[in-house]
Amino acid sequence: MGMNKLKKSLNLLLVMLCTWSGAVATIVERDTLYVGTTGDYRPLTFREADGTYWGFDVELARTIGRRMGVETVFVETSWPTLTVDVLAEPPTFDLAMGGITITDTRRATMLMSEGYLANGKTIICRATERNRYLSLADIDKPEVRVMVNPGGLNEKFAREHLTHATIIVHPRNEEIPALIAEGEADVMITEITEAPYYVQTDSRLAAPLLSTPFTHGEIGVLLRKGQDDLLEMVNATIRQMKADGSLRRLHEQYGQQYAY
Repeated sequence: MGMNKLKKSLNLLLVMLCTWSGAVATIVERDTLYVGTTGDYRPLTFREADGTYWGFDVELARTIGRRMGVETVFVETSWPTLTVDVLAEPPTFDLAMGGITITDTRRATMLMSEGYLANGKTIICRATERNRYLSLADIDKPEVRVMVNPGGLNEKFAREHLTHATIIVHPRNEEIPALIAEGEADVMITEITEAPYYVQTDSRLAAPLLSTPFTHGEIGVLLRKGQDDLLEMVNATIRQMKADGSLRRLHEQYGQQYAY
């Protein structure tokens, strides 16, 4: 028996012994876990020009794949199409990761894993104006240009809470911090998971409300309903990483806050 066939046989035996079936069995049989991710959300998920992915969630996804003994392959999705892609038939990918907030709305139509990262809405602005924006009231003014990426919770938050500010929608999330620094807009609505990366890598930027976010939540893995066995696998991986300290080390590596 060749090594690939032996590997598949052992993986399938593991699935049977652990009473997993359905989605997990399909993934093990094909020897590939397909993970949908936007690739535009440093330092959780980012796609380089050569097609390679890196980030906190990218490493976590690969860990989930290794637990099943399969290769992890990333599939590009976007914030506006995320839900459609998750629910697509035939499936676009097995699960989605990359800074996805756990919400009741998502849980109503999809499955979400246990949280593994703390998050919350905050802002990025120019460092020279760090004392200008210290509350939502300071931002919610007609002269303040607020830039967000389309289709996600950042745009939803801005439209619900900043009814007087000028909202600008920019298609590529990873380009917004530089546009703020260059004066194309004044404030970016973002998350506490993302803001530290840009502040640390661009001295022109500041995140004055980083320690006092507007909201509090957690980030998790998003799946289609009916994939309960895959959800069990994902949650088991997260719990194991919490128990053995590897999740904490990943948090420290990427400058993230704990979700436990």
